[in-house]
Amino acid sequence: MPATRPSVRPTMLLTGGTGVLGRALIDELLPDFRIVCLRHRTPVDDPRVHEFRADLMEPRLGLSVPEFTRLAAGVDLVLHSAAATNWQWDPALIRRANLDGTRTMLDLAALAGAPFFHMSTAFVANPLAPEEQERFPGAAAYLASKTEAEQAVRQAPVPGVIMRPSVVMGDSVTGLIAGVQGLTRALGAIVKGQVPVMPGGPDSRIDMVPQDVVAAAVGDLMRGGVTGGEYWLTAGSQVLLQTEVIDTCLEFADGYGPRPHPPRLIPLESVHRLLLPLIEGPTFPESLRRRFHTYAELLLVFQRALPFESSLGTPHCGRAVSKGELRQALVRNLAAWAARPGGMRGRQRGRSATTPAAPQKTVQATELAS
Repeated sequence: MPATRPSVRPTMLLTGGTGVLGRALIDELLPDFRIVCLRHRTPVDDPRVHEFRADLMEPRLGLSVPEFTRLAAGVDLVLHSAAATNWQWDPALIRRANLDGTRTMLDLAALAGAPFFHMSTAFVANPLAPEEQERFPGAAAYLASKTEAEQAVRQAPVPGVIMRPSVVMGDSVTGLIAGVQGLTRALGAIVKGQVPVMPGGPDSRIDMVPQDVVAAAVGDLMRGGVTGGEYWLTAGSQVLLQTEVIDTCLEFADGYGPRPHPPRLIPLESVHRLLLPLIEGPTFPESLRRRFHTYAELLLVFQRALPFESSLGTPHCGRAVSKGELRQALVRNLAAWAARPGGMRGRQRGRSATTPAAPQKTVQATELAS
């Protein structure tokens, strides 16, 4: 455990440093903060930061009272970015990680007298219908736990900032991301022509924001001395329509051969009434059943009829992004995905596509990521 010592830079305790957003946060915040990373099983393995092992799901992080007190004594700010995002986990475990873990970090912030920056999700604004909650218990537990965690932040005796990113994409320039998220896999399946149908309509929106844009907004909030409020880190009115996302995937696929057939969009009410009961029947292979169930779960949560509110571009909250920038970032993310195992590696490139050279370096994801 790092010793308490004076530092020119304020000391920030970061959870989720090995996660999808954590790496970008470290890069963004290191010039201004001394970073101490709480990690569980996966080392952060970054010589620029201090790290120690602890468990968010245990009282006092699994530390003794003196250890917990000593840790708090050296902390000036807390940035809680860790969360259970694997919807295949037991719902009770998801709730415990996301809610009890937040409460434990709030206890530490209170002991330290430090402002608390909480990474939530914009999709708390997308509550699932009762039928969806029953069919997708993992997603339901995730959204419910994040909603409850926000309420815990509001009720805590420390200054709290709630930040709500939408789907966090890879870097806007390199396309790289720590691990491959479920939505990235779904988009990759469109590129491969493996998705004949998708839930949603032509006007459905899929709000995605590059990780460096989110990290810069978080950095501005922390550097700007903001200690309260709720901020939507989303594309807002510049969000891509689901059809635009699909078209971008199909155009990217042109670089590898004939363009796949576009997925057929099925209205949401038909997903539960027709599609899911059909694929749950005995005639569908188990692997195909799991794939469609996963894609349906993701898209029911991540698509939206109306644009989210967005705080990007407001004082102390980064910059707004345009639809053109988001589409370009999506192409770069697809290029990075294509270069990974399970992407398009080994497939002969066809016609010259309007995609940048695919980056080769990747990093691993962890089981607790924002």
